[in-house]
Amino acid sequence: MLEPTPRTSRLVVAGSAAAIVLLGGGGFLLGRSTAPLPPPPVASSEPVPVAKKLPVPEAPAANILARSDMIAIANAAADATSSGAQLPEMASAAEGLRFEVDLPFGCDGPVSEDSREAFQWRYDAKSSSLRVSVTPAVFDASEWLEEPPSSVANATPSANRKEAIEGFWIARPWSSRETCESGSLPVAPLGIDAVTLPGQTLGLAEVLSDDGARSARRGGKPYESVRQITETDLKIDQGLRVRLSGRIARFPDGSTVRCRQPAGKDQRPVCLVAVSFDDVAIENPSTKETIATWPSANRT
Repeated sequence: MLEPTPRTSRLVVAGSAAAIVLLGGGGFLLGRSTAPLPPPPVASSEPVPVAKKLPVPEAPAANILARSDMIAIANAAADATSSGAQLPEMASAAEGLRFEVDLPFGCDGPVSEDSREAFQWRYDAKSSSLRVSVTPAVFDASEWLEEPPSSVANATPSANRKEAIEGFWIARPWSSRETCESGSLPVAPLGIDAVTLPGQTLGLAEVLSDDGARSARRGGKPYESVRQITETDLKIDQGLRVRLSGRIARFPDGSTVRCRQPAGKDQRPVCLVAVSFDDVAIENPSTKETIATWPSANRT
């Protein structure tokens, strides 16, 4: 029997190591080939979140006074007048503010050809024309313009000056509604005499002096429009409206509102708000159409 030599021992050890490596590598490869494949990724049904856009802040709306604001200013001034107090701050602070006031008219339909109503419309079937007429009010300057007290700030002396006051009455100043009523109730119950209707108590008035444009004075001349339209296309089921736009102004005595009680303390004060008109327009609420517009001669 041969004794192992160091050389043969090393060969045996090396061969054993090589065999182990081959067996281990083969087992690893065999395991990889027989191992189950991982499941494919499942598509998610959840929506992919999208970054939200930050809202852009809107520009603040301009402070434009409406019919209800004019009524509130006049009511505050009437209260001060009847109690002998000074003009309220809300009236004084309104100077320079813009306004847009709608005056509905023709709610009961067209008028006759000989009508004397200040605001009216009628349709002429023979000429297929819509005729609209709006007559502004002329206020007595001697009643509304007095010498300003020396204590009133921003007062303008009226010596050697001739002013005219023109504008519009706001009918039914106890209501802020700017459209025709959907229905009218009886004026008084049966068997009871109707109460005499009072005169107008709130108006928008522009003081026109010799310093301004003479063409701005209408002297009672109506705003009139004649438009050709077929009877089929005519649609006025909500009446018409006058839209007045401009700014709050002041009277020569520096006040923005003037109120009077010509019949005494038991009469509701009659008030005029001083304004400067920019435009007078006639609109049809049913069609959202502007029938005619007259820019003021004093508009800058």
